[in-house]
Amino acid sequence: MGDTLRLAVGVMGNAASMLLFSAPILTFYRIIRKKSTEEFSCVPYIIALLNCLLYTWYGLPVVSYRWENFPVVTINGLGILLEFSFIFIYFWFTSARGKIKVAITVIPVILVFCITAAISAFALHDHHHRKIFVGSVALVASVAMYGSPLVVVKKVIMTQSVEYMPFYLSFFSFLASSFWMAYGLLSHDLFLAAPNLVGSPLGFLQLILYCKYRKTGIMEEPEKWDLERNEEKSKQLQLVINDSTNDKS
Repeated sequence: MGDTLRLAVGVMGNAASMLLFSAPILTFYRIIRKKSTEEFSCVPYIIALLNCLLYTWYGLPVVSYRWENFPVVTINGLGILLEFSFIFIYFWFTSARGKIKVAITVIPVILVFCITAAISAFALHDHHHRKIFVGSVALVASVAMYGSPLVVVKKVIMTQSVEYMPFYLSFFSFLASSFWMAYGLLSHDLFLAAPNLVGSPLGFLQLILYCKYRKTGIMEEPEKWDLERNEEKSKQLQLVINDSTNDKS
């Protein structure tokens, strides 16, 4: 009964995480359509990539005992593909300065994962110590992933607008972290439960802020061609006024 319940919670956690990883698709559709990253930050996606890399490695038989954490591997493997895609799109449409920031952030993330994988595979020789080492690094990355939206939370409070904090991202974050917290507790796995003890309340906080500021109007910036057209009209009007003044003189 215990294993069946744990598997069922793991499946629900997988479903919620799939929705969480897919939620930014709408954001990146907007970026592609406008060909601009606007005020969106790439940091949450880069940290999420590190989290997915580490937990995929954590769930593989190299670290875990056989396939005891198979649900963790499947969803985080999918997360790696999606997060890489989002980061690539962001990199493509951001400014030159933004590209440098993305590269500076992504390279250390890849190095951290590679060093963690190498140490656990070659320096440690049993599952117990490998799980402790990889789980500890993944725990820090997971807490950072759930904490990264706090940057957006600050922006929401300052602007009193939820434009850059999509509802579905916050909702699915809360849902996924709640399921994985339950899965970790049922598995008696501290490294799966602990980060979600942080993620679940933070996701709930984002939902509260969304409910509070969701009625605030979202101001759309005027399109460039609108500005140019208005500027041209202003010039034409000024010429008419000048001509009229000269005729009276």
